[in-house]
Amino acid sequence: MLKPFILLLISLLSIDPFEIKACTIFSCFRNGEVFVAANEDDNTPFTRIWYNPSTDERYGSICFGGPDMQVAAAMNEHGLFFDFAAASYDISKLKLDNPFQGFLMWEVLGKCKNVAEARAILNKYDYNSASQVLLADKEGNSILVNPKGIVEKEGDFQVNANCNMINGTLSCRRPEIVNEALLYSKENSVEFLKGILDKTHQEGAKLTTLYSTICDLKRGIIYVYLYHDYTTAYKIDVKAELKKGYRIENLADHFQPSFAYEEFSRNHNLYLKESIINEMTKNGVDATVDKYLLDRKNMSTVNPKLDEALLEVGLQLIKDSWNKYSHGGMWDYWFSIPKGYEIQIVQDLRLGAAKRLLNALIQEQPTNPKLNNFILEMLGYTNLIDGHPIIAEQYYLKAIANPELAYPVTMNRGKEMLSRMKK
Repeated sequence: MLKPFILLLISLLSIDPFEIKACTIFSCFRNGEVFVAANEDDNTPFTRIWYNPSTDERYGSICFGGPDMQVAAAMNEHGLFFDFAAASYDISKLKLDNPFQGFLMWEVLGKCKNVAEARAILNKYDYNSASQVLLADKEGNSILVNPKGIVEKEGDFQVNANCNMINGTLSCRRPEIVNEALLYSKENSVEFLKGILDKTHQEGAKLTTLYSTICDLKRGIIYVYLYHDYTTAYKIDVKAELKKGYRIENLADHFQPSFAYEEFSRNHNLYLKESIINEMTKNGVDATVDKYLLDRKNMSTVNPKLDEALLEVGLQLIKDSWNKYSHGGMWDYWFSIPKGYEIQIVQDLRLGAAKRLLNALIQEQPTNPKLNNFILEMLGYTNLIDGHPIIAEQYYLKAIANPELAYPVTMNRGKEMLSRMKK
């Protein structure tokens, strides 16, 4: 029933949780102004913005990322910013004595006001991502952090832009274009930096600039541009928006309809799933689930595309629930991060809707046992954090009953959770 979904699922299960595509990011501190700018390049539209007010444990922040709710870039209420660029570090070949058990930069964002405070955390733990991150603050400080250490800023700007290597040579000139523009000019303004972003944006079927940002770190303002269109900006006042409370929004909703972006989105394999999620926002989660489960029941033949979308919707509901519970954090369990195995109860009605969708997709005689066992695993996890450990245990036991008929990640996560439930 879900055969066309297998490759997509496998890619999701094997993703590096901190792997970001080849983006262009740079900071600039001159003329009393402090800016960072970035082109975020990837092949998945439907970018999210989520707003996380401060708590007793964390500073408030605004985050950008894809539907998987990974934080690709963020700025906190004190003007501390980070953004990732792809790199080619092989973590398996590096000696990491004390890796952080969760998302290290998320810890930095929530606990630090500036780069100096961030260093205290960065010096304590090993950075365990294959990517490189630019960290900058409103005082004009910035550093690059990668698995081999910290790269200090030289001069009044710093660039974090990696390209793929082909026969030992960089396959593009994006870093050089940024360096040349900043080196041979003393300007530092939104308009000037916007011009650099325009010159370094990407267009293509495999990789394109989904959105761009220019952050005024001193004033706490973010200018956002959608799909490499630099004529229209969505302006975010960080402190003002955080006062409105926690929420997740679609970046595209802040812009007028664009034929180019709509066509790009419509041709993506997540389009149906995203359409259902948008329908939930308008008509309510349970009412939308009722509608699609009834449609599915009344169909004379199985619609694989609908089933794929409903599975993705169920997973999205879990991710969004966890995001709210963790004050903006990503779903660590999905990425098999040690911190994600902690058993915690999440009070969110969306989990009930997710369970309904997952239960509807379970097959008594599955055509794809591995995918079926993955769904059982998700039901185990959802019941566990929803406060039903006995039911959760039954699902987990079924999911890992036959190692040959389960994805390795399902086996690993299932065994770990069952062992923790027994403690």
